[in-house]
Amino acid sequence: QVQLVESGGGLVQTGGSLRLSCAASGSIFSISAMGWYRQPPGKQRELVATITSGGSTNYADSVKGRFTISRDNAKNTVYLQMNSLKPDDTAVYYCYADRYDGRNRYWGQGTQVTVSA
Repeated sequence: QVQLVESGGGLVQTGGSLRLSCAASGSIFSISAMGWYRQPPGKQRELVATITSGGSTNYADSVKGRFTISRDNAKNTVYLQMNSLKPDDTAVYYCYADRYDGRNRYWGQGTQVTVSA
């Protein structure tokens, strides 16, 4: 099992920045890709960004050029640096980690990000 704990959410004004962190514990040796999803109010969960164990990244079109995902394997932590935030970025952000064999996906509890106009 893998446990994921997110931190760093909060309230920020339009144009501001936040940095989310997600610390993994437990069977961390089994983790391959990690990333972030978000769920805006009244909408479905959507993929924001992913990073492989080798450091390759992928982003949703809506956040390209504004968000940066990174990973510190020594600290078993993945980060999401969010710049130039917009009200449309308001959502609960969830960290995830994939088991190396694809048999499981672990989720964090979510952290609220609110961007005021």
